[in-house]
Amino acid sequence: MAFASLQTDNGDDSLAEINMVPMIDVMLVLLVIFIVAAPLLTHSVRLDLPQASATPNPSETHQINLALDAAGQHFWNGEAQSIEALSRKFAAAAHQTPQPELVLSADRKTPYEAVAKTLAAAAQQGLTRIRFVTLPGTEP
Repeated sequence: MAFASLQTDNGDDSLAEINMVPMIDVMLVLLVIFIVAAPLLTHSVRLDLPQASATPNPSETHQINLALDAAGQHFWNGEAQSIEALSRKFAAAAHQTPQPELVLSADRKTPYEAVAKTLAAAAQQGLTRIRFVTLPGTEP
């Protein structure tokens, strides 16, 4: 009586694994070649550049100082403004040539919503040059 086996290994199957060792050896040799050859590929051209003394061009653009306090109140060049009056001033400033730069400084405790609404109002009226004032080196 013969018993059936689930294995059909008759010994003549080929090995189906990829031998990675030769590929790794080739990659390491290429890596060493590139490490040695990389410094040889840099070309440097020595130039004797002329020396010039230049002063920075004075900025002729007009600046608008806009401040937001912790309560969300807006100050246009030091004067308190409502959001409606601010929108009209944004529109007038956007049509000036050259366009003035909006310098925005907000109190640390100013809600983000007030800053976002101010930026949205300025962008809707066409102001594109906006700068933020921060204090360097302060911890949040």
